[in-house]
Amino acid sequence: MRFVRDNGLSIVFLAIFLLTLVGQAIAGHGSFNHDQLLHHGATISFGRYLTTSEFAADVAENWQSEYLQFTLYILGTVWLLQRGSPESKPLDKAGLESDEDQKVGEDADARSPRWARVGGVRTALYSNSLLVVMTTIWLGSWLAQSIAGASGYNANQLDHQAATVSWLQYLGNSDFWDRTLQNWQSEFLAVGSMAILSVYLRQRGSPESKPVGAPHEATALEG
Repeated sequence: MRFVRDNGLSIVFLAIFLLTLVGQAIAGHGSFNHDQLLHHGATISFGRYLTTSEFAADVAENWQSEYLQFTLYILGTVWLLQRGSPESKPLDKAGLESDEDQKVGEDADARSPRWARVGGVRTALYSNSLLVVMTTIWLGSWLAQSIAGASGYNANQLDHQAATVSWLQYLGNSDFWDRTLQNWQSEFLAVGSMAILSVYLRQRGSPESKPVGAPHEATALEG
């Protein structure tokens, strides 16, 4: 029970993720077979649907937009500030901050991770490890989306006796960018909304909000 309490946030969201992924697969399978019947095609099993390019593209395009959001947010909040928002660092902390502030190298303490204390390349890598991993996941899922999307696009082209395209050609295709940009714009709107709404609105008990009684102009930990 202590493990569940200490890791409740990640456990609950992992469970929700798995449930919604299963739900998406079930709904997508039904929609796919319905479309097949409308076009006088053969229906497929649920297991077969999970291996289709359509399902892979639908999943990957959502993942890549989410990880792009986090990648840009992590990078942006190093340098960019928003007065009054708990999503922003204090106004005098823009940039990479000092070794003392970040507890790096000689300024690390006994409880600091080893790679924060050793210095050199390992500390530099660890100092940017969150951004590196998020960027890698974003690029990997975007690549998966493009490959699965190209396969699905070409399958649709063949169904309509039209010419297929190469993977590189698909990267410049409107279908690829329609799938991509419809997700990106919603992520950017959500981040921008959170940054500005949290200046004036509160949620008691949430670390994403300032204390209820903090003034609007208080930024980050200043509240």
